[in-house]
Amino acid sequence: MTTTPESASSTERDEDAVRRYVEHLGLTLSQIGMQRMPARVFAALMTTDAGRLTAAELADQLSVSPAAISGAVRWLEQIGLVAKEREPGSRRDHYRLFDDLWYATFMKRDRMITLWRDAADEGVSALGADTPAGERVAEMRDFLSFMIKELNDMYAKWHAMLDAKGK
Repeated sequence: MTTTPESASSTERDEDAVRRYVEHLGLTLSQIGMQRMPARVFAALMTTDAGRLTAAELADQLSVSPAAISGAVRWLEQIGLVAKEREPGSRRDHYRLFDDLWYATFMKRDRMITLWRDAADEGVSALGADTPAGERVAEMRDFLSFMIKELNDMYAKWHAMLDAKGK
């Protein structure tokens, strides 16, 4: 067991096990649809105790080129999973996950679902609610409305749980 400087923790951990886990998490994320390199970068950022890494540190940790890291972090930034920061006076960018990442990520999905629901509602008007196509689109709209309500209830429960934990 070793502790690396980036871990910023007094707890020792098995870095080989961490590397295997990063690769496993990256593979799992790519199997559910995330691009492979962004999945690996996201996994590396999730597992760093420091909470942030430079592109050079990511490239070294994942044994890939800086160009691969550049494309991956650009994609992760675009979808709102990673933030780029620069220390005052530094020329190196650091990448970190957003605070309250899961809530923020799903809030973006919530906005997407709302737009989709609104488009479906417009479709029902255009198609006619009593046509077969209009009925299909109305069912989509109703399902999306249901999802929005349930997601909002889940967000409230999530925050209540965090409050109860004192976070």
